[in-house]
Amino acid sequence: MKTVTLTLTNPSELFIEGQNITPDNFAGRKAAEIAALDVWEGKQKSPLGKYFTVEGDGGATAEETKIVLRGDCTRVKRIGQQMTAGEIVIEGNADMYIGGWMKGGKIHVKGNVDSFCGIGMEGGELIVDGNAAHHLGSSPRGEWRGMQGGVIRVAGNAGNDTATFINGGTIVIGGDADIHISTHGEGGTVIVKGNAKGRVGGQMVKGDIYVYGTIENPLPGFSMVDEVEQEVDGETARFAHYIGDLGERHPTSKGKTVYANLYTKL
Repeated sequence: MKTVTLTLTNPSELFIEGQNITPDNFAGRKAAEIAALDVWEGKQKSPLGKYFTVEGDGGATAEETKIVLRGDCTRVKRIGQQMTAGEIVIEGNADMYIGGWMKGGKIHVKGNVDSFCGIGMEGGELIVDGNAAHHLGSSPRGEWRGMQGGVIRVAGNAGNDTATFINGGTIVIGGDADIHISTHGEGGTVIVKGNAKGRVGGQMVKGDIYVYGTIENPLPGFSMVDEVEQEVDGETARFAHYIGDLGERHPTSKGKTVYANLYTKL
């Protein structure tokens, strides 16, 4: 695997739209060609090399290409958007839409990310060592298809509206989560190792939510049915098992109604 290192040397005044920063776009290109790729600062189109120094050439394919970003990327959006393979390491914080619509590969952010990261994700792995803001793994606004596959791991806390319209995949939050988890969920799994503020699983039809801490404001649309012991994310624990959202329509499978599952650790 070949490594391309981008070092931010000329920070932008406005936010940079960095959707070309993917292994797919860097593969098969020399450093000078990568530096010539377009990015947008507001309505101004500029070459990537205006803001970053570029060291190293891309691999023959996306799978053989690794990108390392150094410097403060809190004003750089859309890194890894729609990537299909390869690896990206962000050695600090990053802005919005990181890993949006990604289909494969791995992104590792060694700091915090802003909102809408992993939206519409279909595959791959997004790892965040810090906190994630709002709409993590959700659907884009006006769209009913959210995260469909892949894995998102956030070591810290997540903001509101995590996993809205989730259809598949797994989100693991190591800390606390704000209101609205898996709203309108049609599948997938969300694991919260800390506390959830409330409105967990509202209008959820299918899928699983695990909360290891407390839910501040549980919804009345979930009914406890039993206690179970399950292995979750490599750890075995006992949970209270609820089904819901009972106020929503639910499909049937083999003559039985399918509900969403909410598990709270005992």
